[in-house]
Amino acid sequence: MNVNSNNINWFPGHMAKTRRIIKESLPTVDAVTEILDARMPISSQNPELGELIGGKPLIVLLNKSDMADENATRQWIDYFKKKAVAVLAVDCKSGNGLNKFIPTLKEALKDKIASNEARGMGGKPIRIMVVGIPNIGKSSFINRMAGKNRAKVADKAGVTRRNQWFAIANGIELLDTPGVLWPKFDNPTVGDRLAFIGSVKDEVFDNEALAVRLLEVLVRDYPDRLVHRYKIDNFDNLQPYEVLELIGRKRGMIIKGGEVDTLRAAVMLLDEYRGGKLGKITLDKIGEFDG
Repeated sequence: MNVNSNNINWFPGHMAKTRRIIKESLPTVDAVTEILDARMPISSQNPELGELIGGKPLIVLLNKSDMADENATRQWIDYFKKKAVAVLAVDCKSGNGLNKFIPTLKEALKDKIASNEARGMGGKPIRIMVVGIPNIGKSSFINRMAGKNRAKVADKAGVTRRNQWFAIANGIELLDTPGVLWPKFDNPTVGDRLAFIGSVKDEVFDNEALAVRLLEVLVRDYPDRLVHRYKIDNFDNLQPYEVLELIGRKRGMIIKGGEVDTLRAAVMLLDEYRGGKLGKITLDKIGEFDG
């Protein structure tokens, strides 16, 4: 239970290769679409991306918005718009909100499209690079837009390993890139939250410690979700680890001697959070990472 997420290094070789691929592929694309997790838009945003893509137009998709706090999502949309970034709240798995992607893309690239038409190149494909961290929904997005289940989709981090092009409607081509994290999480909160959603492999963290840190946030910001899901009457005076024990006891996870199997309870809690079973929850707050 003493695992600390401070300065965790998580930079496998294929991720270093992906950074190089992104830089090498940029001259071939007109814009970049970054898929973020609507539940944690800043924690799931690669801080290196701005430097990597240079001046390419950026379209942000707040994915899994169906699992995020709706009020918080509206605030995050305003946040990105104030930074002059095109942004949409979507759910790539169901396709909700994706009907606005092509119009938004064409608006962001209207000058480029007009230039192509003026030079008699109106039929030239618009090429978009799709980027994002592992397990963020890139393959689900491409599958929806391409109308074919050709990109690999999985709930585990690190499935896509090479660049793949996919043609979609209206002369647009999407370049899929492998999920990539950054070299080090200087902010332990970011490391925790990426682990909460499964973008960092579970082997890197102690699941019990991770579940306890998740409960610290939920008890503080969304206690009603815990009351509803686990039928906990009152945990005002309980420490997060005691809440984990209580959840395990409520679910009958008892081992020899009458003790609670807290590891099993931790795995269950993380799985239910990742599956959206705890309700609509947003962990990143506006202004939290300023300064």
